[in-house]
Amino acid sequence: MRALMKGAVACLLAACGGGDADVACGPASGRVAEVLDGDTVVLESGERVRYLLADAPERTGAGGDCFGPEAHAFNRGLVDGRRVTLTYGEACEDRFGRLLAYVSVDGREVNTLLVERGHACVLHVPPAGRSRRAEFEALEAQARLARRGVWGACAPVPCQR
Repeated sequence: MRALMKGAVACLLAACGGGDADVACGPASGRVAEVLDGDTVVLESGERVRYLLADAPERTGAGGDCFGPEAHAFNRGLVDGRRVTLTYGEACEDRFGRLLAYVSVDGREVNTLLVERGHACVLHVPPAGRSRRAEFEALEAQARLARRGVWGACAPVPCQR
């Protein structure tokens, strides 16, 4: 709820030309306390962060999805226990109340790494990620052609819509 109110304030400020919406969405950085799956983490502050434009296969549920455990392990290896930087897009939260962000660690953006290495498909839920959608779709197309990750391991690809 706090992030939702911050988002509303950010939208008002942006509409009036009085501020930067990125600042008001949530923290600019934080330490990852838990890696839930290939595209979602929990910060030490308790905030859940969903990676913008990346949809990794699920690792839980009835047997999990093909490549779900691999996507989770890849994400965990990059960010678990690490301080990450968060950059926000056109929307602050998803319908589940998770912050939506591009997540970087040591100068590398995790969202792009997941897609370019085939650990995630592109997921665009307007307006979130609109400004970088084409960039991510190009990364996915390259991963698909090279049969990296889900594109070579799974039939059907679980995150493809």
